Amino acid sequence: MNFDDVINRVGTDSTKWDQMERGFGVSPENGIAMWIADMDFAAPEFLQNAARGLIEKANYGYFSGLESFHDSVAWWMETRHGWTIQADWTFITFGLGHGIATALQALTNEGDCIATFTPVYHEFQSKIEKAGRVNTQLPLKVDETGKYRMDFEAYDALMTGNEKVMLISSPHNPAGRVWTQDELTALADFCMRHDLYLVSDEIHHDLVFPGHKHLTAAIAAPEILDRLVVTTAASKTFNIAGARTGCVIIPDEKLRQKFAAFFNRFDISANLLGTELTKAAYSPEGAAWVDALNIYLHDNYHLFKGVLDQIPGVSLMPMESTYLSWANFEETGLSMEEVNNRVYKTAEIVATPGKGLGNGGATYLRFNLGTRRSLVAEAAERLSNAFSDLK
Repeated sequence: MNFDDVINRVGTDSTKWDQMERGFGVSPENGIAMWIADMDFAAPEFLQNAARGLIEKANYGYFSGLESFHDSVAWWMETRHGWTIQADWTFITFGLGHGIATALQALTNEGDCIATFTPVYHEFQSKIEKAGRVNTQLPLKVDETGKYRMDFEAYDALMTGNEKVMLISSPHNPAGRVWTQDELTALADFCMRHDLYLVSDEIHHDLVFPGHKHLTAAIAAPEILDRLVVTTAASKTFNIAGARTGCVIIPDEKLRQKFAAFFNRFDISANLLGTELTKAAYSPEGAAWVDALNIYLHDNYHLFKGVLDQIPGVSLMPMESTYLSWANFEETGLSMEEVNNRVYKTAEIVATPGKGLGNGGATYLRFNLGTRRSLVAEAAERLSNAFSDLK
C-alpha cells in the first residue's frame, strides 16, 4: 500500500496524461495532469492477482458464474455501507456512465426535464443532452463554512413541472460533500413533492475522509425506495474504469421491471475482466486498501489546501470525500482567461474547467489529488508561484 511509488503513465495510452496536450496544450513531459477523475496509483496486488488468474486460464470466451459477482457486490454494500441488497436488484452495466444514461432513458421520454444540483459532474449534462432531455439546473449555495448546501425553498420556484427525475451526485463531485441525513431526508421530501424518480450516482461512496460517513439514499430515505435507482461501481475506488463494469441497483420490484424493460432491449452482457476485478476489489483485502487510501487522499487534500489558502483570493472548498478538489478564483480580481493562462501555461497544470459543470461553476477549477504526494506538493508550489504577484 505504498501510494508514493512513482508511476510514469505517459505513453501508456492514459487519457489523463496522453490526451492533455491535445485537449489543453500542455505537454505531458513537463505538465501535471489533474483533470480526468482517475488515480495514478499502481493497481494493488489483489487486482493484479485477479488479472493474472485470467491470463493463466488462457481463455477469454463466454463465461458464467455471475452469482459470485452479485455476492461480492452484496457483501460490499452490507459490510461497507450497511445496506442489505438482493442479487436480483442489481443490473451489470457497461460502466457507471452507461448505467446513468440507461436509467434516464428508461424512466423518461424525450423532451422531459431532469433536475440536477449544480455545479455537478459534467457528464450529467452530456448524458441528459444526448438522450434528448432537458437539464433543470438547481444551483447549490455556499454556506458560511464554505460548503455547498441544498436550498429547497429556492428550488421549488425553479421547477417547471416537466421534471421526471432528480439526478444527484452522492458524495458530490466536484465539491467532495458528503450529504447528511437531514439533507437526504429533505431531498426525499422534495422528490415526493414533485413526483420525481431519484437517480443517485454513488460512485464515490467509498472515498470518504476520516470523520465522515457516506449514507446511501436507500438507507437515509427508505420512504422513497419505490422511486429510487442507485448507480455505482468499483471503478473510481479501485481505478478500474477501463474494465467498463458498473451496477444499477433498484430495490423496488415495479421500478426494477420498468428499468429492465428498457435495459433488456440492448442485450448487454457482463465484461469478463470487469467482473473479475470487481470481485477481487470487493473483498477484505480491498477494504483494507481503501481504508489506507482514504487517509492518504485526506492528507493530500490538507497539503494542497494549506498552500492554496495562502494565495490571495483563492478559496478551496472544504473536502469531505473523493479526490477532487474544487477551487474558486473569483476573488482574485482576475478574469478566468487570465486564471487559466496562469494555471495551464505558467504552472503547466491541467485542471477541469468549472464552466462545464453547470450554473455556479464558471469561476472554479477542479484539481485531481489522486496521485503521489510529491506531485501534489509540486502542483501546489507551481500554483503558488504562478499567482505570487497577488496582494
